[in-house]
Amino acid sequence: MEGWDPNTKTTLTQIPLLSTKAGPRDGAAWTQRLKEEYKSLIAYTQMNKSKDNDWFRISAANPEGTRWTGKCWYVHNLLKYEFDLQFDIPVTYPSTAPEIELPELDGKTHKMYRGGKICLTVHFKPLWAKNCPRFGIAHALCLGLAPWLAAEVPILVDSGMIKHKDDAASSSES
Repeated sequence: MEGWDPNTKTTLTQIPLLSTKAGPRDGAAWTQRLKEEYKSLIAYTQMNKSKDNDWFRISAANPEGTRWTGKCWYVHNLLKYEFDLQFDIPVTYPSTAPEIELPELDGKTHKMYRGGKICLTVHFKPLWAKNCPRFGIAHALCLGLAPWLAAEVPILVDSGMIKHKDDAASSSES
């Protein structure tokens, strides 16, 4: 964790670590892992709200907990930019991190793969591998999606690749 800013370190240490090494094909062990994932996500969400840093909503889209959907947002120049968020839990989870997708940004930045999957290979994947199985969905959002949004959204806005919903609505009305 050397080289990280103090805020990131503090946040990360407050997200509960997971202990069950199980993936979607592991039956009862996967159910236990899902319980740990929910506890970690709830703790992270509560921490963000208490710090007035609420920036995502997410929930399992199926009873098995293998598909997740939601919304994430980033505030830039006092304007809120909101995006659909989705990902599937890989069969090899937790050894393999989920590939977080922001479909509406597909093709708008080079730091993204086909289908709107954000690029996490260089910085995040080695960190995930080193911390398997202790990291979970909350950690992927904190250390993967949050920094990606912070780096990419301002560039996308400033380059005109994305427009605020109010700007888009007013330009379509005229």
